[in-house]
Amino acid sequence: MESTDVAIVGAGPTGLALAAGLRAAGAGVRVLDRASAPATTSRALGLQPRGVEVLDRLGALGDLPARSLPVEEVAVAVDGVPLARLDLRRPTRLVDRPGILLSQAEVEAALRERLEALGGAVTWGWELATLAPDPGGVVLGGPAGRLRAAFVVGADGAHSRVRELAGIAFPGVPLTERFVLADVHADLPVPRTAVSTFLDGEEMLALFPLPGDGLWRLLAARPGTDTPPSHPVPDPDRDAIVAALSDALERTAGLSAAAVRDVAWASSFRIHRRLASSYRVGRVLLAGDAAHVHSPFGGQGMNTGLGDAENLAWKLAAVVHGRARPALLDTYAAERRPVAAEVLSSTSGMTRLMLGGTRPSRLLRDHLVVPLMARPFVQRRIKDASSQLRVSYRRGPLGARRVRPGRAPQPGDRVPDRPCHREDGTPTRLYAELGGRWALLDGDLDGDLDGDLDGDLDGDTAALRAARRRLGEEAVVALATVRGGSPSPGLVRPDGHLACRPDAVDAWLDRALGAAGAAPADAPPPAPRATLTG
Repeated sequence: MESTDVAIVGAGPTGLALAAGLRAAGAGVRVLDRASAPATTSRALGLQPRGVEVLDRLGALGDLPARSLPVEEVAVAVDGVPLARLDLRRPTRLVDRPGILLSQAEVEAALRERLEALGGAVTWGWELATLAPDPGGVVLGGPAGRLRAAFVVGADGAHSRVRELAGIAFPGVPLTERFVLADVHADLPVPRTAVSTFLDGEEMLALFPLPGDGLWRLLAARPGTDTPPSHPVPDPDRDAIVAALSDALERTAGLSAAAVRDVAWASSFRIHRRLASSYRVGRVLLAGDAAHVHSPFGGQGMNTGLGDAENLAWKLAAVVHGRARPALLDTYAAERRPVAAEVLSSTSGMTRLMLGGTRPSRLLRDHLVVPLMARPFVQRRIKDASSQLRVSYRRGPLGARRVRPGRAPQPGDRVPDRPCHREDGTPTRLYAELGGRWALLDGDLDGDLDGDLDGDLDGDTAALRAARRRLGEEAVVALATVRGGSPSPGLVRPDGHLACRPDAVDAWLDRALGAAGAAPADAPPPAPRATLTG
């Protein structure tokens, strides 16, 4: 029977990002998926700025921004009257680079490529049937054979088999009626630089431009299709979906359905709001849609799963290498479950409001909420909130015990990317050095760079020694922020969040990892990173 450190069930964005993060940290991984081959349909669309950062730190971003469609605004019309345009080009103090609009299939392909470069791969056609405890691990069984893993992660979606076998409850409620969607080639008389949304009473239609020859995603609500759970309605077939979208194009948006040349893909779904009762049972953990599902309004789903993956990857790697106690894995749920709960709450409220299920909610939407979206201060708040860059673990078990005044990141906060220099003076940037590794930032340099930077990093020598002793010599890189950069010295976690200040490294590592001690001699170093500058 084969063995591995971590078995990941599910080869979607969450599972692939987790696998890449683990491989980058030198952990053994097997990714299993019951499908016979990678999906080619678009499904989720786009990455918010935080999702872009996660792929950047993992070394998987590549040319995705160049291949995505530059969307400049979100346009909203009510009863045929344009009421708001949300400008996506203008940066805020928090968001300095936009999200990108492209198919989930493209994101998965980039992550598979990165995983293969790190020595990993996906095993297709491997359907999970059983999970059985084993001394020091878990045995996965299925028609394709058996596999023993020290830990198992279910990244297998809303209908997770891992969650079911682990006995983890998935409470929640359905939120609204059925939605229909399709990717079509069409000659629509609306700008391909904008997401266009049309609201008319209880009806809604959204048009998303996609890379390709006149390729669009059409998404429409179907009012009045709610039914009690005891009277399930079969999913509509392709013809019914196309007919519903054609009707929405003409009645809700006032556009001709004849503009649609062909349909590449069509589907339907109901919106549910569910959150797993636990993210961990012993050696079994959940991530992504297996742990939480919510409304697609706001485009938070894939991005929340990527955040789960990056947070869990460095913690699992530390445990399987023997550098941390298994109790570190409990901080994964403590940090990520509140994020999911907040996403569930905000997207549920947005869904109810935008769909206007009651006359008062429609009046509020049409005469207050949508017009307010035209205001610059509201646009800044929307962009900051949807970016997920405000996500902080400051209040979690690994966060700040005492908040210092000022704008500098506190322990648990995200540390923005910045240009840096390595110890030998080589220019780089913070996010290019993470992805399986930690970084000790010294802050601004006081003098010109001249060869080796040991002198500039003298103040943090003890902290650097402590971090490398506990985390591994190759697992921690020392960086100095170049002149003019934003000073925020401290130990930065592989997921881009500040662990602690330099003078607290020993104490923080004791708290996070457990009793002090050297890293095991046989623990493999993190995978090498490509040299990136900019």
